[in-house]
Amino acid sequence: MALLIDRIGELVTNEPGCCARGHLTTLKDAAVVTEADKIVWVGRSADAPAADHRLDADGRAVLPGFVDSHSHLVFAGDRASEFAARMAGEPYTGGGIRTTVAATRAATDDQLREAAGRLRAEALRQGTTTIEIKSGYGLSVADEARSLRIARELSEETTFLGAHVVPAEYASRVDDYVSLVCGPMLHAATPYARWIDVFCETGAFDADHARAILTVGKAAGLGVRVHANQLGPGPGVQLAVELDAASADHCTHLTDADVEALAGMWTVATLLPGAEFSTRSPYPDARRLLDAGATVALATDCNPGSSYTSSMPFCIALAVREMRMTPAEAVWAATAGGARALRRDDIGVIAPGKRADLIVLDAPSYLHLAYRPGVPLISDVVHNGVKL
Repeated sequence: MALLIDRIGELVTNEPGCCARGHLTTLKDAAVVTEADKIVWVGRSADAPAADHRLDADGRAVLPGFVDSHSHLVFAGDRASEFAARMAGEPYTGGGIRTTVAATRAATDDQLREAAGRLRAEALRQGTTTIEIKSGYGLSVADEARSLRIARELSEETTFLGAHVVPAEYASRVDDYVSLVCGPMLHAATPYARWIDVFCETGAFDADHARAILTVGKAAGLGVRVHANQLGPGPGVQLAVELDAASADHCTHLTDADVEALAGMWTVATLLPGAEFSTRSPYPDARRLLDAGATVALATDCNPGSSYTSSMPFCIALAVREMRMTPAEAVWAATAGGARALRRDDIGVIAPGKRADLIVLDAPSYLHLAYRPGVPLISDVVHNGVKL
């Protein structure tokens, strides 16, 4: 069945050649036709072909669906008290992850499925049509495998993060835990994962352990992602570039050498401003990365400890206000930038042959996503060609 979306006041296409720096490619008084799960026609509203169904945009803006390339949706419990403590002045160290590990291990499959599904639905209502979901709160062979199995029910973009932190039972045997991750855990996780990730940070995994884990995962056919340079300067970004990772995520504390390594490379710098908002940490300097020629994506980092938000519009507003991105750069980073971080060319863009993932704003322009922070501006969502 074909769907016509017409009378679009401003259509953001992100078509090939669209520049992420300072402007977006847009069409005025436009229309889009989808059929099944693909876009089949884009052009002027007056020239639009007939379709089985019609969605009248009535002068509103239409964008590609948001691509959230970094989230942790499979977990149990919450850490609201930890958030309150941070707001009272306690620093974020990442140590609370083990609290969530304990709750997640104690939860049933149905409890994890219900909680993750609720967050996925919440994100979809806010325009996120593609979302990457990591494991990392099981940290045992069985719990990592079931986390990924549940994540796979919600997204095709799933990431094995057995190397999130070292669980309590291995606190004095880090090498043994790395061997477990590289062996039985990886074997159990691989059927449900597209990617492998490591939290390469002081207090988590050093460069040697991270390299060993990522190298084995890459040999098993998984793409590489890296949690890099969140809590302080470190080897994460350099390791990500060395291993041709799709994305180095966080990038909060970068040296000149880190910025140079990311400039013009395939490895995307994925910035997660929700984490800085929730931890009162310094925001990444997106302007520095963009001016150097790096590709930047925005994602939510939705998780119970350091960024409990599923809202890409919120992250866009933070990026503009706190990270010196223009509204155009932030919207591109939340759509096409996220697609590049997942090495996808079928999403984050509105063009014939691409996946039919679109959002209609209750506003005349994409500018309103940053201009009106906190306002629920997502009017309609079309996901895989289906209006939700």
